[in-house]
Amino acid sequence: MKRKLFKSMLVAGAVAMICACGDDAASNNATNPNAGNDPGTIDNPYSSAAVNPASSDAVPGSSGAVNPGSSGAVNPGSSANPDNPLSSGTVIPGSSAGVAPGGSSSSANTEPELDANGFPTLESYGPPPAEYTKDISATAKRGWNTRYWDACKPHCSWLKESSSDKTRADTSSDEAYLADFATARNCNIHDVEVPTFTVGNVSKAWRSYEGTRSACGDEKEKGVFTCTDMAPIAVNDTLSYAYVAGTADSKCGKCYHLQYDGHFANEMENNPPRETHKALKGKHMIVMASNIGMDVAGGNPNLPAGQFDLMVPGGGVGAFDALSTQVNKGAGFNWGAGFGGFLTECQNKFGYDATLAVYQTCVKDMCDAAFADAGLPNLLRGCHWFADWYMAADNPTYYIEEVECPQYLIDHYMTRYNTSLENNYRKVEDWSTFKEGDVLDTLRCWKAGEAPPEEGWVNPSAGCEIP
Repeated sequence: MKRKLFKSMLVAGAVAMICACGDDAASNNATNPNAGNDPGTIDNPYSSAAVNPASSDAVPGSSGAVNPGSSGAVNPGSSANPDNPLSSGTVIPGSSAGVAPGGSSSSANTEPELDANGFPTLESYGPPPAEYTKDISATAKRGWNTRYWDACKPHCSWLKESSSDKTRADTSSDEAYLADFATARNCNIHDVEVPTFTVGNVSKAWRSYEGTRSACGDEKEKGVFTCTDMAPIAVNDTLSYAYVAGTADSKCGKCYHLQYDGHFANEMENNPPRETHKALKGKHMIVMASNIGMDVAGGNPNLPAGQFDLMVPGGGVGAFDALSTQVNKGAGFNWGAGFGGFLTECQNKFGYDATLAVYQTCVKDMCDAAFADAGLPNLLRGCHWFADWYMAADNPTYYIEEVECPQYLIDHYMTRYNTSLENNYRKVEDWSTFKEGDVLDTLRCWKAGEAPPEEGWVNPSAGCEIP
């Protein structure tokens, strides 16, 4: 996997570490019993989730931490050393410090055009590499897609709760953590990016960290959600980028090339492919794992590569629905089937043998009803993408191989706050009031034996309480 880092995410004062498990995506086919559960903080001073403030490695937080903005907004600035992901300063993604999807650096003197979310436009990343659309049918295994969009905090937004967790980012060092693309971004109810984890408890011996709580738990509107710019996007007529939930043995931050073959998962002689599956045949998608669904199925003899649960608005709210909290349409609004979403609702209405045009129109009508006035345009874009580019295909099959990640997917995946394994961000109980441009409060502590950097900081020997 490409190990070049998202050099646009560096934020002054952002040095961090967490402990917690995550909200796993619900698939179309089964309920995920683990989603929404967080085991709490890790407070072992010797674990990877604890930092001793008295050690030489402890880093005091800045009282003037910078908010990098909304789910797409970027705090512009320059880095004294843009090749060092831990250096101070902020670099606009896709700029001279960014990397194009093919791995080539962009022009050193050219700043990219930014989209409405503050990220470089898709075009500014340059043409995708040829390998993303090559024919892999002769050598690759086959798998299949289901779909969902529960809007929960992604599984990959949490750090591993134990060393036995092989799915999430490596926390053995800052370098390993960033090489695994750190934690996946998460946003508040207004789609403003917030930290994936903050300081929990502080004592003389250690700091412990807590993940920002998912809206799929008890927090609801106070919690955090999937950032909406993780909805699928078309690169051209035959290539798209998207995020998926993988199986329990998948790894956060891995990317895969999918080549659709015109068939579907439950195909039989008396249940042949529909017009939708045939229309998708030959298209390619590069997907990145941002969720791990403990109920997402592994392979079978016919489809040994197993299942990916495609993240697409309107794909079904699943068992832990945060979408109806974020997009509050009131009681009785039709979000489609919990597992299957708008397309399944359209199939129930028109049958399973309707034309492509009928399904496309039905799905887009439901997209418009749900998202046209929601103030979250990425959700409408991604929902229409399912009908127009993905051809409203139900559980289609594909050939699959692992590839290096496009920089576009890396940039929209990596947290721009938690760029290190420790931080001083003060815990926030209600993220719904956090706005673009707000400054995060910090725990103002300094290392034992050193002079305080400014008035009002607290010595850790006194317990390092919040001022």
